[in-house]
Amino acid sequence: MRAHDPAEPPRPPDLRLVPAALAAWAVVLLGIGLGPVAGVCAAVISTAGIIAAALVLARSARRAAGTPARATSSARHGPAVLAAAGCAAAASVVVTANTLLLVQHPLREPAERGAAATVRVVLRDDPRPIRDAAYGSRPAAAGQVLVPAVLTDVQVGDGRWSAGGRVLLIAPAEGWTGLLPGQEATAEGLLAPAGRRDLTVAVLRVRGPPQEVTAASWWQDAAGGLRAGLREAAGVLPPASAGLLPGLAVGDTGGLTSEVDADFRAAGLTHLLAVSGANLAIVGGAVLALLRLLRADPRLAAALSAAAVAGFVVLARPSPSVVRAAVMGAVVLLALALGRGRSAMPALAAAVLVLLTADPALAVDPGFALSVLATAALVLLAPGWTDALRRRGVPAWAAEALTVPAAAFLVTAPLVAGLSGEVSPIAVLANLLAVPAVAPATVLGVLAAVLSPLGPLPAQACAWLAGPAVGWLVLVADRAAAVPGAVLPWPDGVGGAVLLGVLVLVLLVLGRSPRSRAVLLAVLLGLALVLVPTRIAPPGWPPAGWHLVMCDVGQGDAVVLATGRPGWVVLVDAGPDDGPVDVCLDRLGVQGIAMVVLSHLHADHIGGLAGALRGRPVGAVAVGPVHEPRWALQMVARRAAEAGAPLVALTAGRRLQWPGLTLDVLAPRHPEPGIDPDDGTAVNDGSLVLRAATPAVSALLTGDVELAAQADLLASGAHLRADVLKMPHHGSRYTSVAFLNAVAPRAVLVSVGAGNRYRHPDPGLLGGLERAGATVDRTDLAGDVAVVGSPADLELVSRGSPLPAPR
Repeated sequence: MRAHDPAEPPRPPDLRLVPAALAAWAVVLLGIGLGPVAGVCAAVISTAGIIAAALVLARSARRAAGTPARATSSARHGPAVLAAAGCAAAASVVVTANTLLLVQHPLREPAERGAAATVRVVLRDDPRPIRDAAYGSRPAAAGQVLVPAVLTDVQVGDGRWSAGGRVLLIAPAEGWTGLLPGQEATAEGLLAPAGRRDLTVAVLRVRGPPQEVTAASWWQDAAGGLRAGLREAAGVLPPASAGLLPGLAVGDTGGLTSEVDADFRAAGLTHLLAVSGANLAIVGGAVLALLRLLRADPRLAAALSAAAVAGFVVLARPSPSVVRAAVMGAVVLLALALGRGRSAMPALAAAVLVLLTADPALAVDPGFALSVLATAALVLLAPGWTDALRRRGVPAWAAEALTVPAAAFLVTAPLVAGLSGEVSPIAVLANLLAVPAVAPATVLGVLAAVLSPLGPLPAQACAWLAGPAVGWLVLVADRAAAVPGAVLPWPDGVGGAVLLGVLVLVLLVLGRSPRSRAVLLAVLLGLALVLVPTRIAPPGWPPAGWHLVMCDVGQGDAVVLATGRPGWVVLVDAGPDDGPVDVCLDRLGVQGIAMVVLSHLHADHIGGLAGALRGRPVGAVAVGPVHEPRWALQMVARRAAEAGAPLVALTAGRRLQWPGLTLDVLAPRHPEPGIDPDDGTAVNDGSLVLRAATPAVSALLTGDVELAAQADLLASGAHLRADVLKMPHHGSRYTSVAFLNAVAPRAVLVSVGAGNRYRHPDPGLLGGLERAGATVDRTDLAGDVAVVGSPADLELVSRGSPLPAPR
């Protein structure tokens, strides 16, 4: 592998083909967004550009015969302009043809009216689970999957025809999860219009399992066997690492634990769980380095490295995303082999042109854009930064370990911010810390898969050797996810992406001058010293003598009650995800949990249980008499067992006491047997209702009870009056005024997520409470909220920095 000598002046990259790739990409984006008319207009403009560029080049050639100096500029830029116009013209033809087929497709009209249809499709990619944190949502295995596919045959009513085009199936996980790209299947369901402009003809909501499924190809079967062998071999590792290793090596995330999945998302490490150009570059680069170490012929080394990449594509399954990653990985390998020289950017631009011509829908695929940007960063920014560090005495391996993730993060950050509406500075540090472990974990994981047909021992040995690297990644993700305030809100959409892009460009320009660089570093250090401590531990938080804290966990519930024993609390519900409740408890200095009470078994109340129990002793986990959904109860029981805590049942009339806290269970008084787990209202009305009393204040914690359960409580004559009310069901309009009058609270807490699609909380109810003299605070506006003081001087103290709306 030839590296650039930092003492030599670097050669500028060859960017002549870049305008052509950008022009083609822009034309495809325009055509997909505005339709075939825009494609025709782009074709006309591009043709005019071709003619103009050709005339300029011809004039330049005539002048060059007599006065070469006058033709230098035109001769230098003319071919690039001509190539850009030609590629734009070709792209306009491709996108116009595709959008015309889309507009005239016979399935469009039936999709608009929601007709029933039977379709024959070929799968384009692996079925992807739909994870929804809505009330009563189920885990991926019990829910639905998205199945990208291509039509071959359609029947709507009495009409039947053969037709191509992309469709997206929303199908039950059962029967669809194990299908592979390239398999054909028949599906029945209801059509719906496509929700995105990505050349998808229609969406089909599938009613049942697939029918008439064809057998997978032999290479898909072989890849499936190797992937299964890797999963079995990873069983020698702890559960978190065992689920992570197949994801790192071949993108198989089926065994990934929910805790690791959440941590990787919060830490900005999810790209490691998808097959990308980096995976293929690591595999091909490892083979190339080994062969060069053995002094193999360069042509043989290149051929075997390419064969390793091709084999990895088969192992990871040649879906469009993996093929795209193979192209980008080939570009990275080429850049490494050539010392990241002038040939890397033309190769990347050519790859973009080929991929957009073969699949125009990639133009609107965020994954494609991120791959291109990250690869460009590796071949444009990282080499110069690496050389600069080497000139300052940093070893080459350390320089590359620092510059590669930093360059990729900096270049892709604007697009990620525009898509997610947030910026995660902690992701830079997390990626830097993860770098040393990614390559060995990937290579050893692939080796474990390849050796698995020889028997379990060789594969398990490779998995065991990968254990320290995988364990390190689990630890990095866990600690990064636990940093409070690590994710900063940012404007989303095109405006947010452009704003951060301009900021990044300014930083890069300022960083080129030593004087500006010193000033920039001083400013950034000053901001970090001021802002980071205040975000991690805001002044005055937690307030002294707090009785109750409503944690900001997004669209869900988590209430922390002081027990009178320092550092020990009772937790009522745990929110939808592990991270927010874990961070909230850390901020409060919680050392142990006397009891976790789960009001009911919907995902927005139990989803964060693992985070709450993480690293803390717990006395017990309590549930009510309604045990639906059944999968949720099983998950809670498993989490409790892993934490070494008994699972106990609470019923109406039960009283629980600690030195400074008393809990009375008021409801459900008449739990219905055999509740339908899909009946969200019935499960909500089965919520535990608790009256908490401390020496200073009382609070009514109502879970998600709705009108029927509230009426039952009123009819029972239960003691409902309390100083503080946790608003039922996130402030839903299904709350009776009579119930609120019976409680007569002085303070009202609403646990609700920003931007939730349920329109919680109801402004009329909150307005009525405020007019009655109650103080109202909501987590989507105030963040964590603490109750302090006594009934005479009751006060709500908010922490601020609420969680942003999910994207």
